[in-house]
Amino acid sequence: MREQILRALIAHAQGDIAKHKANIEIYLEHPAGVGEHTDILESIEKELDIIAKYQDQIDVIKKYFMSGQTMSDVDRRSSER
Repeated sequence: MREQILRALIAHAQGDIAKHKANIEIYLEHPAGVGEHTDILESIEKELDIIAKYQDQIDVIKKYFMSGQTMSDVDRRSSER
């Protein structure tokens, strides 16, 4: 149960990272097409802050709560995506 919860937390964080990376790509590729965001740099910084938050969560989970075997499983699954 413990491993399943930790994996779910990591998967959730990875999903949110992917979502916010996509937002940044949109800002970078089509800055004029995002009407409600007049300050593109500020918008990108906010997205980066969110990504950093979720990456920090992943790092803390891996460092303090996961065994070596579980981390290998999670890293392998992450690289498959």
